[in-house]
Amino acid sequence: MSTDRLRKKACFVALVQYPACSRPPVTPHQGCDCEIIGIYNAERFLTEDADVWSQNAWDHVPPPDDQEQAIALSLARQRIAPVSESDKPKYNEKPAKHWDNFYKMNASNFFKDRKWLHLEFPELVAAAQSSAGPKTVVEIGCGAGNSVFPLLSENTNPELIIHAYDFASHAVKLVQVGSSIVHGRLFTDPLVPQNNPLYTTPPCGAIKASVWDLSSEFLPEDIQPGSADIVVLVFVLSALHPQEWGRAISNVHKILKPGGLILFRDYGRHDLTQLRFKSGRLLDDNFYIRGDKTRVYFFELALLFSGSRAPAQQTHTTTEEIIDDADVSSDPLSTVIDSPSTLHTPSSSSPAPESPRTPPLPLAAASPSASSSAPAAVHSSLLHMPLPHCPEHPLFSIVQLGVDRRLIVNRKRQLKMYRVWMQGKYKKL
Repeated sequence: MSTDRLRKKACFVALVQYPACSRPPVTPHQGCDCEIIGIYNAERFLTEDADVWSQNAWDHVPPPDDQEQAIALSLARQRIAPVSESDKPKYNEKPAKHWDNFYKMNASNFFKDRKWLHLEFPELVAAAQSSAGPKTVVEIGCGAGNSVFPLLSENTNPELIIHAYDFASHAVKLVQVGSSIVHGRLFTDPLVPQNNPLYTTPPCGAIKASVWDLSSEFLPEDIQPGSADIVVLVFVLSALHPQEWGRAISNVHKILKPGGLILFRDYGRHDLTQLRFKSGRLLDDNFYIRGDKTRVYFFELALLFSGSRAPAQQTHTTTEEIIDDADVSSDPLSTVIDSPSTLHTPSSSSPAPESPRTPPLPLAAASPSASSSAPAAVHSSLLHMPLPHCPEHPLFSIVQLGVDRRLIVNRKRQLKMYRVWMQGKYKKL
């Protein structure tokens, strides 16, 4: 890691922006001038003079030289013993049931609000302004409401309509009637019937939560095609089988207005949680089954919405707080950032699977630590466009696309943990 690279001002360019063009560029060199945007203050900046153990977390930390070897060892271990072909159907046939059980098992725990959302996606803040006019925001994979309720509580737009969908019926129940907010945290008690006043009588705007599977053949009954200004997909697509992506993307495309935005955030390739998966957890390339039987995919920067590979030129973004329900339930050692100076270790246990089985194509942009021993790859489902049940690309242009890398430090155990998330914004063409 060069001294010059580390000693730069602790304020960084975040994401690559593409102008709206007829077809998203495959690289920055094919006719579209890429523009760097988004400045984030990085107070936790690891310089060569800094003591790595003095903070719980550091922003914008590239993986160390030996991380490549650690990745290769983890992936090789996982490939040796994948999920058997005979066991795959029981994990893939009824995924909603396993997420339903997840929310039931965690009903006595609180789910923390995603307070970082407005920093990463200011479009949500803009939609909630009193002068914004008619706006429709759709969150798919709403969970216990930890994205929609913070937005609704700050909303001053009487014409804002929020649709919250999840394929886990118990999650929707938590949003509708089974949740309570105390000191800014959402928790549930199955023995105490309660109604969330933010849902039943919001101070401004409107919200409706419904059960709906993003990969289903039909749109929800309560929303018109081409009516949404924004669709929020935060830690959602990773729960779907790669064969379900085509229909999911098609459904999002149908819901959005022309020019409408997808706000996307999900797990990145070679994230700590991927490398921790043990034997018997690998379902498919970079696709795993957790101990609680929920599924998770680890994404590369490529193809999914735009039909084009990610450009080699990419930079990093950071958020002050990252937490998602799946991490809380399934990764006993994962550390959740509560604030810049506070960490919590989730108390739960679910095993972890593996990663790619000799991926077909390298994607240099996907991971700086990728090598021939642990190649980053585009999932084989994405190599044959269009995806099943999905219209032919281009459907969306890339507005922003980036990688969020963070070093999490367990000072007591002297552990360094490298987290990776993918984040993007896409506009319907």
